Amino acid sequence: MTHHRIVIIGSGPAGLTAAIYTARANLEPLIIEGEPSSTSDQPGGQLMLTTEVENFPGFPDGIMGPELMGRMRQQAERFGAEFLTEKVTAVDFSVRPFVVTVRQHTVTADSVIVSTGAQSLMLGLEDEARLLGHGLSTCATCDGFFFRGQEIAVVGGGDSAVEEATFLTKFASKVHLIHRRDTLRASKIMQDRALSNPIIEPVWNAVVERLLGTDRLEGAVLRDTVTGQTRTLPLQGLFVAIGHRPNTDLFRGILDMEDNGYLITRPGSTATNIDGVFACGDVQDHTYRQAITAAGSGCMAAIDAERWLESSH
Repeated sequence: MTHHRIVIIGSGPAGLTAAIYTARANLEPLIIEGEPSSTSDQPGGQLMLTTEVENFPGFPDGIMGPELMGRMRQQAERFGAEFLTEKVTAVDFSVRPFVVTVRQHTVTADSVIVSTGAQSLMLGLEDEARLLGHGLSTCATCDGFFFRGQEIAVVGGGDSAVEEATFLTKFASKVHLIHRRDTLRASKIMQDRALSNPIIEPVWNAVVERLLGTDRLEGAVLRDTVTGQTRTLPLQGLFVAIGHRPNTDLFRGILDMEDNGYLITRPGSTATNIDGVFACGDVQDHTYRQAITAAGSGCMAAIDAERWLESSH
């Protein structure tokens, strides 16, 4: 069993920024970064599944998601952060120091920062992993710019799907809004705005059955949920907006969370309901979900944890 002043669970932009700050404060953090085999527990977070990132400040020519995460990791290591590429299997926050179980062994920590992120819910199609970042996307604000003048589609019927479709009309020549029913779940004002937009064309009672294209997305096969008939819709881009799921199963019954699983932090702070445990990034943010906001909250968590350690130890 090893003891650390601070353990960071998760290594996306939030976790790595927290690692940089706590390492520079000589807290010698241990970052438990997850396993490469798991998309929900992927070292580097969702940016490892992204191709080009053009909206992270400081990279005027853009940077590949994995490279950005690699650079953040190197920066944390330079200041003395230690990494463990394993999956956390249990936590015990009822004892001091806290106990974090990783497979067969345990580590103890005076303070813990939770930055396990969230994952986009996907359609469950065979070619999704291959085409993600090559015409298939889960983030309009990240990737909409790449589809200027192109014909694209958004899958979903809730607020986020309608919001993404409306946002994408700034770039695309046409946005098909594909929904499995004949009415949207989104709020009335958002529905009205979208359905009155001439660029948005609703596709009712339809589900995506198959994705087409080898190196890049070229279209989708849609199945009519009423008649069962299928048809091909040629597309250059497809945005999946059927929701996100925070990676918080590990903390159920331990940390306070909203009904949808997102961790609750105190207003103006990254503190959770347990003294000495902090949360940052997409695991507690279902509003912005950007790499830059995750990094910012990682900085906040590091400062909160450092101050807490100073005052309590």
